[in-house]
Amino acid sequence: MKPVSRRTWLKRSGAAAAVSLSAPYVSRLAHAVPGTNKGDNLFSLGVASGDPLSDSVVLWTRLAPKPLEPGGGMPLKPVDVAWEIFEDEKMTRIVRQGTAPAHPDWSHSVHVDVRGLNSARWYWYRFRLGDQTSEIGRTRTAPAPGAAVEKLRFASACCQKYEDGHYTAYKHMRDEDLDFVLFLGDYIYEKEARLGKPRAHDLPLAETLEHYRARYGLYKSDENLKAVHAAFPWIVTWDDHEFANDYADDVDTPNGERSPEFLARRANAYRAYYEHMPLRAAQKPKGPHLKLYRRFRFGDLAAVHVLDTRQYRTPQPCGNKTRPVCAETDDPERTILGREQKAWLLDGLANTPSRWTVIAQQVPMMQRNNPKGGVARYNMDKWDGYRADRNDLLRFIGERNIADVIALSGDVHTNFAGDLKYDFDDPSSKTVGSEFIGTSIASRGDGHDLSKKGRKFLEDNGHLKFYNRQRGYLLNTVTPDSWRADFRVMEYISRPGAPVRTRASFMVEAGRPGLKKLTG
Repeated sequence: MKPVSRRTWLKRSGAAAAVSLSAPYVSRLAHAVPGTNKGDNLFSLGVASGDPLSDSVVLWTRLAPKPLEPGGGMPLKPVDVAWEIFEDEKMTRIVRQGTAPAHPDWSHSVHVDVRGLNSARWYWYRFRLGDQTSEIGRTRTAPAPGAAVEKLRFASACCQKYEDGHYTAYKHMRDEDLDFVLFLGDYIYEKEARLGKPRAHDLPLAETLEHYRARYGLYKSDENLKAVHAAFPWIVTWDDHEFANDYADDVDTPNGERSPEFLARRANAYRAYYEHMPLRAAQKPKGPHLKLYRRFRFGDLAAVHVLDTRQYRTPQPCGNKTRPVCAETDDPERTILGREQKAWLLDGLANTPSRWTVIAQQVPMMQRNNPKGGVARYNMDKWDGYRADRNDLLRFIGERNIADVIALSGDVHTNFAGDLKYDFDDPSSKTVGSEFIGTSIASRGDGHDLSKKGRKFLEDNGHLKFYNRQRGYLLNTVTPDSWRADFRVMEYISRPGAPVRTRASFMVEAGRPGLKKLTG
């Protein structure tokens, strides 16, 4: 099949929406939903797809004509939603179709795990209820495990605080030629908004299930975000703000709270997260527990190990925040991964053959010294606070000769590029991989380029090669010979319309650990 350009698809998708669904499926559906008003857009939050396998992909939507209201403006009864997936952009050759339940207990969200698809190809899909049809989504399956793959291109992103700025980065990401999007956490921010921000909302601190649902309704109403969800499949993981800032397992670290009320709030957050992400039934939460770590293979080129560094960690050591090291940081009983996830990761690293090994996770893995008064200090919420776990992982990679390891991280609203080493304080120490830390989509204002603080950061951390605090995303281009990372940034997010540019580019050559700076 001749590849379809992104721009061509955007132009034609609107016309394709008018094509009728197959009659047998339409005839089973009511032509209106009792309890909603005429003219309500049942698909106001758009469509999405995710977790691409070689023969399957998850399709998602949520019925929510009034997404900021309790129940999303839907009646308290289940309805069946029709779905179709096509192999051509004109949506004439259907390959799968059916109906899926949208239940009020799950906020009328729809998750369809479409099986039996061909590998490494684009598909188009849509939903319908009554006389309403969703917008058209486009998705792509992964190459078959072991298949020869010449190129993989994807964007990684994180941290999108709605009120802090416009999602202009997504407007530009939509026009990239991508196979998928990797989101590394902080899809929402749970706190109440402050005055004087570029965008306003009046939602309270998210604690109840309806609070979290409304927050996702707000965020997913952004047109640029909806467009990228409709354009590419997503692979997602969370960080802390999907629930509560800096939480660690069942402990709210700022308050030291471990209580039934706290776990009830976590159950609310996890449930709303599942309701709004294109995840499989295997990720459906059970109370305050949701297993999010999982693995994806893209032919023989890349294996992506997606981690959860929040749900299983022990509380941050040394009092949290940026501190000098204490005995707790090297305590082998303290963990950022939890024993089960750590064993799963090490087994996967050793037994999932691919050219590139990708560790996709939330918080910076490499050491980041931020000294004060001549005393070394580290952020205890990151891997720096769990040095025993980090040492075990990096030693395992080195001793097993696991080549071409790339860590992709977020959380800190800053662009970093650096190398992963046995001993970060010794420039001659063995390099076992590289890490790219991406900035935010929107947070903390417009940001800035290399500052005095940034230069000092680079001086105090010899393994770091780049520092930048502008907003944007990371563009990754992977071939059997190299990994190229382009830091795509914008001058401002405080108002819409900023252009995008590549601030710096780095390359890692296959079989030769360590970053090479190309531009910037």
